Amino acid sequence: MAAPPPPKERAYGVTNIKSHIPITLDLSDHNYDAWRELFMTHCLSFDVLGNLDGTVFPNGDNDTAWLKRDGLVKLWIYGTLAQPLFRSSFKPGGSAHDVWIRIENQFRNNKEARAIALDNELRITEIGDMAIQEYCQKIKSLVDLLSNVDAPVNERTIVMYLLNGLNEKYNNIINVIKHKEPFPSFDNAKSMLEMEENRLKKPRRATASHTDKASSSSALTVSDSTNQQQRPQSTKSNHNNNNRGNRRFNNRGRGNRGNNQRNYFQNWPQSNNWNAPFISWPPQFINWNPYTQAPTYRGPQAQPLAVPQQQR
Repeated sequence: MAAPPPPKERAYGVTNIKSHIPITLDLSDHNYDAWRELFMTHCLSFDVLGNLDGTVFPNGDNDTAWLKRDGLVKLWIYGTLAQPLFRSSFKPGGSAHDVWIRIENQFRNNKEARAIALDNELRITEIGDMAIQEYCQKIKSLVDLLSNVDAPVNERTIVMYLLNGLNEKYNNIINVIKHKEPFPSFDNAKSMLEMEENRLKKPRRATASHTDKASSSSALTVSDSTNQQQRPQSTKSNHNNNNRGNRRFNNRGRGNRGNNQRNYFQNWPQSNNWNAPFISWPPQFINWNPYTQAPTYRGPQAQPLAVPQQQR
């Protein structure tokens, strides 16, 4: 079994640097700290960190082994840069440490001015239409950029900036986070906000009132009483229309006017097979009145006879 290659020789086995460092460094992505940490860890694993930080020097101008390793690290650096950053960082010659310093300066020059601008952006950042995950990531990126320019923000201030940028639909959870003891960290506050976001996305169930229930006793009582009230009125109306003028039901004697008729309708049996509403029977004789005496018919009136004139 062949012996494993020396640690420094293992670096030549890396054929695709992006399989080890899955981040492309870009000025607009604000990912310098993550890229820097991954790249230094990778170089440490393959025993070439000294070429990156400038702690290992060549033994002379003809130190071929050092020059090969240094060139390999330069290729790794250039292979993880976005095109705009590559064009601004590339220069012929120089060592891997020189390229490393040029890239760092592009992200950390003018510290004071950059810190003021980043701090102002952090204060005015609002969630808008973003999701909680996206909003928290933006806050964290701004905090990391402030750390890059030697202006770190403490944990409590980060959480307060996070809460100040939320809209009114998160008012309930904002009060919970503010009064929580001990005061939550950024990660805990983010987790609580994500749970509240998921709760707000769930559809609300409509609450049925007591009048909407199919088994409401009050609704059945009202319906039954209404039918009972409509039945006798419709029946009485129908019989009054059909029996109008019938003397045996009227009994128009003095002191007993309409009593028999009322007693008759009170004893009228109610049928459960009749369903309301009832349609009144249309009157058969619209202009007929039993109390109006019809004029005596006398036949056609006789026409006077024409008297013939006598001839003279």
